[in-house]
Amino acid sequence: MTQPLKIAIILSSTREGRFADKALAWFEPIARAQEGWEVEVLDLREAALPFFDEPVPPAAKAPADPAAQAWGARLKGFDGFIVLTAEYNHSITAALKNAFDHAFEGWAKKPIGAVGYGGVGAARAVEHLRLIAINFGMVPVAAAVAIAGADFRALAKGDKSFADLPYLDGSAKALIADMEWWGRATKAARG
Repeated sequence: MTQPLKIAIILSSTREGRFADKALAWFEPIARAQEGWEVEVLDLREAALPFFDEPVPPAAKAPADPAAQAWGARLKGFDGFIVLTAEYNHSITAALKNAFDHAFEGWAKKPIGAVGYGGVGAARAVEHLRLIAINFGMVPVAAAVAIAGADFRALAKGDKSFADLPYLDGSAKALIADMEWWGRATKAARG
């Protein structure tokens, strides 16, 4: 019997009125429907990570901060990550970068995917996320969801629902297929 893949969906925006909650309400049921997956949502609002100021990076030494230690320990239990990300000034959110900076081992040698949203579907943020992930020895998967332009604005304002945009389901399924393949491959290799 195949062991389940433990996949974390990370909400990377912490601001009031964030779109991440709408994206999660649409994407989480799709991810939970994947056979053989155990899905958990990690909200960076709840992680309570201080701004990174450790004297040594976590790749060299475990952080001293208890919240950072708890975050790193939590990440170790997952086989892959799907980040719901906005694009802030052509990059990922500061909260997400800070979450990466507070841990190392928990990220390493696992796949990471993205559901991006914003004017250009967070394309630049997703590319930055992929570069950061490579530094951690992660596998950034090729497929991603880009909720962009008029679709993003209509969803954000409530003029449309995700049911009005069924083509996004195809992108979500492609992302999940990539995460499934790389999740199984990296889990076997880590095992």
